Formats: sequence, C-alpha cells, structure tokens
Amino acid sequence: MPDHKIAACVLGATGPVGQKLVALLARHPLFELVALAASPRSAGKVYGEAVHWLDPAPLPEMAAALRLQAAVPPLPGNVVFSALDSETAREVEPLFAAAGVPVFSNASAFRTDPHVPIIVPEVNPQHLALIDSQGFGPGFIVTNPNCSVAGLVLALKPLADTFGVEAVQVTTLQALSGAGYPGVAALDALGNVIPFIAGEEEKIEQEPAKILGEVVDGQVQLHPLRISAQANRVPVLDGHLLSVSVKLSRTAALAQVRECLQSFRGAAVSQSLPSSPPTPIQLLEDPLHPQPRRASEAGGGMAVRIGRLRRCPVLDVRFVLLVHNTLRGAAGGALLNAELAVAAGLLQRPRVSDGAKAVELAW
Repeated sequence: MPDHKIAACVLGATGPVGQKLVALLARHPLFELVALAASPRSAGKVYGEAVHWLDPAPLPEMAAALRLQAAVPPLPGNVVFSALDSETAREVEPLFAAAGVPVFSNASAFRTDPHVPIIVPEVNPQHLALIDSQGFGPGFIVTNPNCSVAGLVLALKPLADTFGVEAVQVTTLQALSGAGYPGVAALDALGNVIPFIAGEEEKIEQEPAKILGEVVDGQVQLHPLRISAQANRVPVLDGHLLSVSVKLSRTAALAQVRECLQSFRGAAVSQSLPSSPPTPIQLLEDPLHPQPRRASEAGGGMAVRIGRLRRCPVLDVRFVLLVHNTLRGAAGGALLNAELAVAAGLLQRPRVSDGAKAVELAW
C-alpha cells in the first residue's frame, strides 16, 4: 500500500451514488477525500447542510464539513470520481481529463466511445490499454458498466471462457435506488411493478459485448453474443435481481456449469484490490434465494449471488442473479476501477497529509 493516500474528489456528491462514494472514501486505504462538487444550486453550501443523507452509514464528519464546489476544474485532488448524470458528465468529464485528472465515471455518457473502457476488474482489466488512444488530454476517463450489467458479466465471463456463450435472455427486477433521488413517486412504486426503464434495456443488450470483447490493435473486438433484455422497476430499496437464461456454445453438464461459476476468482490483478470480494460469485442452494433484502450486501456489496441454477428447456442453463446496484453496480465499481489503475501504475499519489509534491506510484 502507498505511504500516503491519493487525494480524491467526488462530482455529483449529493446524489445517492455520490453519497455512497463519500461513505466509501471516508474509510478507504488508498484514497483521501479532499473535495466535493455538485450542481450550481448547491455549490457554496456546506455538504452536511446541503445533502439529504440517505446512506445507512452515518455521514462522515470530515465530509460534512467540506464546502461544495462547482463541478468544473480546477478542483483539489489527483483523481475524480464522477456520479454525474449522463448529460452533465458528457460536458464535464472531458474537462477534467483535459486538465490532466483521471476520471472514474458511473455515467453512461462515454461507455460507447471506442476509446473509453468499460471496466470490471475481474473480467477485463486489460481494457485499461484503451486509455492510450483517448484524445481527452493528459488525463483519461474510465467507466464502470450499467448497474445490472456489472453483475451479469461476472456470471457470463467464466461461462464464456469455459463453454462459450452465444445468447442470453435476461429479465431484470430493479431496485428503486437505481432511479436516484427522489426517483420514482411513491404512488407509482408501492405495491406495483413498472415494466419500463428508459434506456436500460439497450445498455444491458450492448455493454456486455464490449466488456467481454478482446482488445486488438488498440480497439475492442466485440464479443458476438446476443442479448435480449427486459427491465422492470420494483418496490425494493437496494439490489437488482436478474432472471437469466444462457445458450452455451458447447454442451455442458449442470455440474460443470456449477463448478465453473463456483471456482471463478477473476483476473489475478483484481484479487488483491482492497474492494475486491474474496469470491466474486457466491452460489446458493436454497431455491428461495437470493433475495435483495437479505443478500444484497454479500462481500460488502461487491459480490454477486446466484441461485436457482438449473437446466433451461429453451436455451441451456438458467439462474437468478442478485447484484447490489449502488455498490458493485455504481460507487463500489468505480472505486474498484481506480484501485485497479493504482495497481497498474496509472495514478499518482500526492502527500495530502503533509502537502509535499506528488510522486508517481508504482506497484
């Protein structure tokens, strides 16, 4: 671990994902939270007074005392975590990259950019090579996937490597926290299911092909799998539940599929990262699980839980997958990507405790 922490700033700090980043950074071994930024209507206010704190963990005192700044460079810190909405991110994130600040983004704004990687460290850490061809400036932008995709690709990766994956059918039951705050109106959500989430199905159908693809000559060759997705909003606080059916390229016994998922640990570099769970996939035997209220915090919210693994009469295998949408699917995913960048020697560490000049970190 570095002797001194890397100074970090959070953009969009008052929203649910921004709050989760604040909570995680307040106790992180590699990063030190030094600045918070938000919309113009909140800039200038003290964070503790401006934020409607939603996280179950108490608002960190050091964060509560920080004064919100406008989300434009320059800002204190050597790395930026972005929890901005996609429209704002498209304008703001390149400004920080142009100013030489690495950006780890939750927004979808640049996920389809061929030079911007969508990273899940256990799955495709080699995609960090794409930042060499970015034209934003001396900094760079790294994204994490859609909150449902973050869990889905963890399950598809070992299956694709071992048996090959040709097609996937997935239906998502997505928690209310994924809609932000104030999110879905109570009269729409309570006792109800909303069978449409704008833009969600497109992301689920498109992003895994990029994440599971191979980098060749500085570009991603998309994985040829086909995905059909249907997304629903349900009255659950945290945790997206995915019903998944998969068509494999090669015939596999159910016991082989089970062993493949159980033994998956991901890329070697990911296993030593501070936020990595010991086992990215936890297989459950009880047919009543996984349940969001009882299992979304597995592995500190960074592991996915899979249950009801069985034969599919239409494709090959089917299962139910649970992913914590604001941790693995958002704030925790961005933080894990930044930890990967540290391990790869792509970030610099300032001596934020004593104000000394920043020096390059090499692991």
